[in-house]
Amino acid sequence: MKKILFPTDFSEAATNAFVHALEFARIVKAELVLLHTFEIPVYDSQFFPENYASIYSSIELAKFEMFKDEIPKLRAIAAERKLDDIVIKHRLMDGDLVYNLRNAVEEDQIDFVIMGTTGSSDWTKFFTGSNTNSVISEVNVPVLCIPIEAKFKKIKTIGFTTRYREKDKDLLKKVLKIAKKTNAKVKSLYVKTTNTDVTDNTIKEWEREFADENVEFLVLPSDEVKETILDFILFKDIDILTTITHKRSFFESIFDSSFSKKITKEVSIPVLIMHEK
Repeated sequence: MKKILFPTDFSEAATNAFVHALEFARIVKAELVLLHTFEIPVYDSQFFPENYASIYSSIELAKFEMFKDEIPKLRAIAAERKLDDIVIKHRLMDGDLVYNLRNAVEEDQIDFVIMGTTGSSDWTKFFTGSNTNSVISEVNVPVLCIPIEAKFKKIKTIGFTTRYREKDKDLLKKVLKIAKKTNAKVKSLYVKTTNTDVTDNTIKEWEREFADENVEFLVLPSDEVKETILDFILFKDIDILTTITHKRSFFESIFDSSFSKKITKEVSIPVLIMHEK
């Protein structure tokens, strides 16, 4: 891994996520590319025929000045954590966040995206917010999303949810590579419902294939899939939860009920979104 893209609006959520981005960059020996986007409002030129260009110029200048003022604050955070040797580059782009983020991923050959999520421990907003959803859908590299209350700590256990599909194996291998760099263990969860289509032979085959890896396979029988996954996060001391994009709507369903209110304050961990091929 060589480049991590970090989109920021310099909010509290983004600043918190920046610490995670710094620490992750240190672990995987990558450089950070900071991306700040802004949208210039549309003005009707017939009402501002002479000042039309100057209005846009003044907005761009104001955004540039703000960007210039905020960057030293982030570099100070890096220095405080003795991570000021990490290479940090910057991009200031006008236009839609997702459009620019997708372009930055292509142009800078980004391997990974780390971004903060808004809302105090609010996983409902996290999984249903338009910006985060769009990023997950449109950007074809792993996206690590950091809730605002998820303070950085050493990564000891990475959770991985699977349905034991053949295509999940490649994603598990990628997660195991990340785990090796952080000296973390991977715990893989499959919730076995009464309608399961996964055979015991498939599960045993996975266990044999990954026998030499630092991964533990957990198969928990339950028809209460939502509660079982959340119990897995809480009681297996999961530091990062990995999920695959095909489960995005599933996670939305977890957090659209009153159950989410009970759990949000207890579950404040980063979520790593992997894309199925």
